[in-house]
Amino acid sequence: MKADPKVQRRLLDLQAIDTALAQLAHRRRSLPERAELEALARELSALEDERVRAQVAVDDLDRDIARLEKDVDQVRARKSKDEARLAAGGGPARELEALQHELASLNRRQSDLEDAELDLMEQRETAQGVLDGIERRLAETRERRAAAEQRRDASLAEIAKEEDFKRSARQPLASDLPADLVGLYEKIREDTGLGAALLTGARCGGCRLEISGADLARIRKTAPDDVVRCEECRRIMVRTNESGL
Repeated sequence: MKADPKVQRRLLDLQAIDTALAQLAHRRRSLPERAELEALARELSALEDERVRAQVAVDDLDRDIARLEKDVDQVRARKSKDEARLAAGGGPARELEALQHELASLNRRQSDLEDAELDLMEQRETAQGVLDGIERRLAETRERRAAAEQRRDASLAEIAKEEDFKRSARQPLASDLPADLVGLYEKIREDTGLGAALLTGARCGGCRLEISGADLARIRKTAPDDVVRCEECRRIMVRTNESGL
């Protein structure tokens, strides 16, 4: 394939743009905010699991406290009824004595229930403190996620702006080059990531390998408009004054 040396040198400009676009794509994929957001997502998931467990513990204690309160109310109601019967007097002495024994038993029962309720209320206060702490951590982590998302979006917007600028410069450059040369360049770039590179001294700018003496002698004899390719990496080697031939 042949192409004017000036045209071949413009391939380096095209490659520079494509390299910049590849770097931008890599930057997009490897934004630190992406890893940060993945870590925050795992942290939020773990915290949400903790929050559910803590909420269940509080709810269980609330149910136990409500049950004890109901039992205490029943004992108080029974006590009030027995106290009223005892205050009214009358009836057999044995019945009045039984009421007194029952009241004593009810007092003990009420005391036991109230102690148990107090213990549960203390447990509930501790459990609520744990839940509140988890919810604070959730809120703080969500704020960190929102901040990371803002930084990510700002970086993506900047990358997109740079990509648009590079593509707007690439399109007229590629269109102005011979179609067969661009086709070869694109095929090589698709296979290797780099379609054209500068030949500097005895080294290919693509694979960075030193060219043998025989190959270098052959290249020196090649017409300036011949498109030269590296024997090792098969990339187009563009010759300029920097090539030292």
